[in-house]
Amino acid sequence: MSQHTASVVSSPTASPITNTSKSPRTLLIVCLLAIGGVIFAGINVFQDVALSGDRFTSFLSFSLLGLALVIALGFEFVNGFHDTANAVATVIYTRSMSPTIAVVWSGLCNFAGVLLSSGMVAFGIISLLPVDLILQASSGHGFAMIFALLCSAIIWNLGTWYFGLPSSSSHTMIGSIIGVGVAYAIQAGQNGWSGVNWVQVSSVFTALLVSPLVGFFLSAFLLLLLKRTVQNPKLFRAPSANSAPPLWVRSLLIITCSGVSFAHGSNDGQKGMGLIMLILVGTMPIAYSLNRSMPINEVPRVAALAQVTGQQLIPSNAPILAPALARDQLKTFIRIPSAAYTQQVLPALGTVLMEISRELTLYGTMDKIPAHLVPNVRNDMYLASEAISAFKRTHSDLSASIKPNLAAMKTELDHATRFIPMWVKIVVALALGLGTMVGWKRIVVTVGERIGKTHLTYAQGASAEAIAMATIGAADLFGLPVSTTHVLSSGVAGTMAANGGGLQKTTLRNMIMAWVLTLPASILLSALLFTLFSHC
Repeated sequence: MSQHTASVVSSPTASPITNTSKSPRTLLIVCLLAIGGVIFAGINVFQDVALSGDRFTSFLSFSLLGLALVIALGFEFVNGFHDTANAVATVIYTRSMSPTIAVVWSGLCNFAGVLLSSGMVAFGIISLLPVDLILQASSGHGFAMIFALLCSAIIWNLGTWYFGLPSSSSHTMIGSIIGVGVAYAIQAGQNGWSGVNWVQVSSVFTALLVSPLVGFFLSAFLLLLLKRTVQNPKLFRAPSANSAPPLWVRSLLIITCSGVSFAHGSNDGQKGMGLIMLILVGTMPIAYSLNRSMPINEVPRVAALAQVTGQQLIPSNAPILAPALARDQLKTFIRIPSAAYTQQVLPALGTVLMEISRELTLYGTMDKIPAHLVPNVRNDMYLASEAISAFKRTHSDLSASIKPNLAAMKTELDHATRFIPMWVKIVVALALGLGTMVGWKRIVVTVGERIGKTHLTYAQGASAEAIAMATIGAADLFGLPVSTTHVLSSGVAGTMAANGGGLQKTTLRNMIMAWVLTLPASILLSALLFTLFSHC
């Protein structure tokens, strides 16, 4: 549904964004900051490569790195004006903040959310990809994967934004990942379904499916609770055209808007971080495959733990496995985990852990591992970590003496391979924040004017924002990606239904259609792009 063709239901007050327009000065500042962010990223890449002892030997790899970084930051920029606009709709339509101040403030809160994020969501998203493809991040397939993911997500996000549809960037990204995984498996001569970590996908989709329902029903419940407990009629009236809400209501709405923006940055910003780390590992593996900031005294401890754990997993009478065969067994087990094969696969994990211990003991620190061995050590660590996760998913009956060591081993392996440099957080935060300040208007109009048949009240805005803030914050705590768009727009719809104002069926129908079509469209688009790029 186009922003220009949608029916607009008359409301008791004029739209608060009717006369808003982009200032040339604002656009100039945004462009300068965006260029500055790209330059900042380039400087840090050169510094990291120089410190690692690596060097740019191929103009092609350098060009691909630059292009991929720009596209990844472009995805976060689009994500900013596509998703974060939802956070400011309630404060704008309750006249708690002017549109200009609201979007700038939301952008700053997004910036802070990204910087303070944990990184759990970033690597949770990456783990949806087939492990074979992640281990080949520096190959042609790795570049095809990265560009297919980013391009398909941006195309769909821009399309739904143009028509003013609150579609989910999280939903789009996960669909793109599934499409790439299926296309890769088919090209490798495997069953297409084997190209995706369906256990992880199911947990992610559970979060994406449940969170809008939580937003709808809890927002409706909170509004009804406020009606029964707060005896202030102003709270439940539409805002007047030329006055701000009472101070305490205004403060509540600004706090919840800030919380939603911060939570969005913390959750959604991590998707861009994960993709950028894939890009860096693929193009500059020597500099970014292993966490070079690990303390020197920590590496021998990890080596000793890997040695002890590996010896526990290999029976004394078991035949010696070749490392290559052990890796193949782990890849198969990760792709199709089963408790029935646990005892057969444990020696393979032990063999890989012993290889890791041997390499770390031989060189002592991450910095001293020879350049040509860095990707191999990283792949062994990543493979071992994913295998330990697969054992957990199968609920295998492991001995009490093995479980603590496996848990400790996974923590150490993840620390060595799943890290995000601060400069990556800064450029992603900048892209997300700038995106919030540029393209917010289309989605804000849909959320503020076209979900319900009546104007948004103070209580409705506060209820929807408070529930969205709590839901997204909880998802971030558990490392689950959720959609700010779905949670908040569902929350607004819930308050409209609870308030008796009614819902605009056309808008809801189009939102549901966008939700339903996002997955198959992004799967198909990313699969086609991956196939195209992998043959270029």
